Amino acid sequence: MFRKYFFINLLYIFILPVFGFSQTNKTFKIVPLGIKGGIDESNLSAYMLAPAGSNNYICLDAGTLHYGIEKAIANKVFSIPAEQVLKQYIKGYFISHAHLDHVAGLIINSPDDTAKTIYGLSSCLETIKTHYFTWESWANFTDEGDAPRLKKYHYQVLTPDSVIAIKNTEMTVRAFPLSHSNLQIAAFLVKNKDAYILYLGDVGPDEVEKSHNLHLLWEAIAPLIKNKQLKGMMIETSFPNEQPDKTLFGHLTPNWLMKEMDDLAGLTGADALKGFNLMIAHVKPPQVNINKLKTQLKAQNKLGFNLIFPEQGKAITL
Repeated sequence: MFRKYFFINLLYIFILPVFGFSQTNKTFKIVPLGIKGGIDESNLSAYMLAPAGSNNYICLDAGTLHYGIEKAIANKVFSIPAEQVLKQYIKGYFISHAHLDHVAGLIINSPDDTAKTIYGLSSCLETIKTHYFTWESWANFTDEGDAPRLKKYHYQVLTPDSVIAIKNTEMTVRAFPLSHSNLQIAAFLVKNKDAYILYLGDVGPDEVEKSHNLHLLWEAIAPLIKNKQLKGMMIETSFPNEQPDKTLFGHLTPNWLMKEMDDLAGLTGADALKGFNLMIAHVKPPQVNINKLKTQLKAQNKLGFNLIFPEQGKAITL
């Protein structure tokens, strides 16, 4: 009898706290609504993000919405109809830049959406205002621009390096300007409690872009990685290594991604990056390129990242 209670006590003292820690240590829930770049209009960049245990999501880019939500419902991520996920769960849109594969879902779904804020850098929001919600391209569902203004959406300009609270959520965000060929784009550093996650839209390597923007971003996040506060990074890798630099058009290959990660490692130390969650986004079809790109990334993963290849409609917790 003594032995029985002795082992039960050991279970409560040592084993159950481990399970409890593993559950509470998950800070963010990510639902990929679209994971690709390129020609597949049913699967373009869009990621719902919320604190673990919350349904107060933001959407990081919005290339595909409805189809991705339906896929998530099929995978039992959500138990309510797609229109309710759109209207109730998504609290705002963070648009890295205004290329169609990052905003098409937002535009198309706007008639059925509810009042929300669209966040982005000034240049991004100006393009949305003057090219999409114009009454010539689409009805103006916003509170600025061409009349009549239907005032469903509100634009909020993000000033680089300032931190703001995200409306109707528990999270805050800080934007960083990056370079994507001829465009300035935004990376979003989202905070929940003392934990962070970093999302980058399309981005080219500093060396090709003749920029220092990525290096400045690495300087900003290095302390968070060393303190184990940054739970993961969502970063594009569009093409396999065979893609010539002159036709990257502001994108990364496995070679360029790992060169940028070497730069980051110079600031954090290589050991700090072992097991760090690196989620690969915006991979471009055809499938032969996707398979090749994954193989190259795995082969070049000398720093020991936990490489994550998201699947549309399947939730990820970090």
